[in-house]
Amino acid sequence: MTGVADAPGDAAGGLFGGMYAHGRVGAEVGDAAWLRALLDAEAALARACARAGVIDATHAEAIAACCVPERFDAGGIGQAAAASGNPVVPLVRELTGAVGGDAARHVHYGATSQDIMDTAAVLVSRRASAVIRADADAVADGLAALADRHRSTLMPGRTLLQQALPTTFGLVAAGWLQTIGTASRRVNAPALAQLGGAAGTLASLGDAGPCVTAAFADELGLAEPVLPWHTDRGPIAELAGALARMCGAVRKIAGDIVLLAQTEVGEVVEAGGAGVGGSSTLPHKRNPVAAVSARACAGQAAGLAATLYAAQAQEHQRAAGAWQSEWLPMAQLLRVTGSAVAWLRTSVERLRVDPERMRQNLDLTGGLPLAERVTTDLTPDLGRLPAHDLVKAACAEAVESGRDLADVLTQRLDGRRTAARVAALLDPAGYLGSADLFIDRAIAAHRSRVADENEQLAEETEHG
Repeated sequence: MTGVADAPGDAAGGLFGGMYAHGRVGAEVGDAAWLRALLDAEAALARACARAGVIDATHAEAIAACCVPERFDAGGIGQAAAASGNPVVPLVRELTGAVGGDAARHVHYGATSQDIMDTAAVLVSRRASAVIRADADAVADGLAALADRHRSTLMPGRTLLQQALPTTFGLVAAGWLQTIGTASRRVNAPALAQLGGAAGTLASLGDAGPCVTAAFADELGLAEPVLPWHTDRGPIAELAGALARMCGAVRKIAGDIVLLAQTEVGEVVEAGGAGVGGSSTLPHKRNPVAAVSARACAGQAAGLAATLYAAQAQEHQRAAGAWQSEWLPMAQLLRVTGSAVAWLRTSVERLRVDPERMRQNLDLTGGLPLAERVTTDLTPDLGRLPAHDLVKAACAEAVESGRDLADVLTQRLDGRRTAARVAALLDPAGYLGSADLFIDRAIAAHRSRVADENEQLAEETEHG
């Protein structure tokens, strides 16, 4: 019988993999990704020691040549980790055996298990974060296009789930764009290498310790820390917060899409292919399954982030359990965040907007959402409170009698405003405030973020 993966850090797949390991992030946080990162750290350590003159360069290259993930069994290493409390110890033992000869004496030289594990965690989170940001950028591109295309598409603005003032779908999409864009900018994994030795002093490397640390960080494209951060888990907490914020942005946008796709609202639909959004019972259903799945993935982030926040309290120079408690929640938080963003990307790409239904829904209340505008127009003549009371009474009469609000207002105003003027006041197209300006600002901010990211990418490519 085929076994079931028993750890969230395992490769994406299984019964729930289709939903909770959506997109490309799964490949960056599974066992293979962690094993690769651990071996990258060991290879970089050997080369750093050689650069600092601590070990022979030929020995360093012999070690690095054996740091190939395919040579090792992640499952076996995981089982052996039970004896030491972390997978680095059995990995180092196997790596030492694979290297052999004189070079084997220098495997893991000067480091402690947490140095390799923390550095691997940084590498895993950086690689996964890059995937998350790429999908978030694609979401933002799609939303920018929607915002521009629908800047004049009228729809009801809704507060407390009730119609409020009119807005445009373009402004709604612009709000989503700004939400996902600002969240994406903060998804930057900690870029700090970790190398402190047994108790954070690097005593085993003597005077060469700082040189080895600098070379170690350089080999991996990471920053050299001011000092080892074994029990300062701020970098991990910051990553957790950024991922939780991204999931909050996804839940907001996906939640709006779900609400707008309700049968009774029907203002958007996810136009998937055959079988997409179907039901096991109801053949007519067209569920917004991508938005629903995005919400399901993103909804797990708060609890996972809380676990990582709680792990910040770590004893003395090495934690007894708190550090170890980070690994699976970190991998799972990266996975569900990446899956949530990938699902949202799918939803936005499938999204079809129905401007006619939006206008029909806006007209359902017969002009009631524009009552504020009438009050504002009457205030110079009547005063703020009398104008408010008059319009409120007219709204109540229109609702109770079923008459058109424009007719009721015209009658109650008794010549103060013409029927044409009342009709103009109740025209939603004329009461959109700064919606167009806000759309332009959101699109401009998006373009600025894209330009900044392209510039940063060019600099990183130039420097190796």
